Amino acid sequence: MRRPHVASAAATLLLVLFASACGRASSTEAATATTIAEKVVTEKDFNRDRFSDPTTIDNQWLPLNPGAQLVYEGSAIDGDRRIARRVIFTVTDLTKVIDGVRTLVAWDRDYNDGQLVEPELVFFAQDNDGHVWTLGQYPEEYEDGELVKTPAWIAGLQGAKAGLVMRAQPRMRTSDYSQGLGPKVEYADRAKVHKTGQETCVAFGCYRDVLVTEEWDAAEPAARQLKYYAPGVGNVRVGWAGHDAEQEGLSLVNLTQLSPEAMAEVRRQALKLEQRAYVISKDLYGRTAPAEPASGIGQSP
Repeated sequence: MRRPHVASAAATLLLVLFASACGRASSTEAATATTIAEKVVTEKDFNRDRFSDPTTIDNQWLPLNPGAQLVYEGSAIDGDRRIARRVIFTVTDLTKVIDGVRTLVAWDRDYNDGQLVEPELVFFAQDNDGHVWTLGQYPEEYEDGELVKTPAWIAGLQGAKAGLVMRAQPRMRTSDYSQGLGPKVEYADRAKVHKTGQETCVAFGCYRDVLVTEEWDAAEPAARQLKYYAPGVGNVRVGWAGHDAEQEGLSLVNLTQLSPEAMAEVRRQALKLEQRAYVISKDLYGRTAPAEPASGIGQSP
């Protein structure tokens, strides 16, 4: 047998070493790219400079289109009896600047056995990476028709901080996150991804590739609420887990896009609620700029 030519052997060795080095470089680059892509955002990553178009909220798991109205029905335990629950969630065409970020205003109404127990304004914004945040809430809680309390929190005031409502790419086995912090009113809800790729049917229809999140109050971690999000639709179902005394269950029964006439009434009612907030919550809500009509949508502050 002929011995291999020395030059050929050396060339072969160089090619092997070069390929090995390239392989290591490619692996390093791929690992770096993967690390960057898989960065898990938490409440600590809130940056008001990262909201170029905050009121355009098109996150696939929580799209908030002005005029969209979602109606949920179900039940919950109140004391020693089960009551009927109905929730009407409406995305208004109002915007409001909070903590330097222009937010989109949602109007939420909760009913127990047909009686309104909590109207609420909630403020959402989407950052440049597609994560949806909440920057505050103004709820009014009623008992037998009488206002009993207004546990509001507004990011940037009284120690309150913005929280994540939905990540751009929710994934399993990632950390939990704050959904907002309002220490003055003991608001400290947290959430994490519970399941992905699920299927669920509700009164309004059946959905695939459903995301399920698990939410809880930091002060009562044993009581868990499960929320089911369908891509392109949003929250379609609410359930419970753990030691939840309320055991609330809700199902989406209707989803509509309101007419201009209906939106005008929604705007009027939401602004009416805000005017009460300025009177009742002078020390907190009174320090915020008024909500603005549709012309503010899609504009940074």
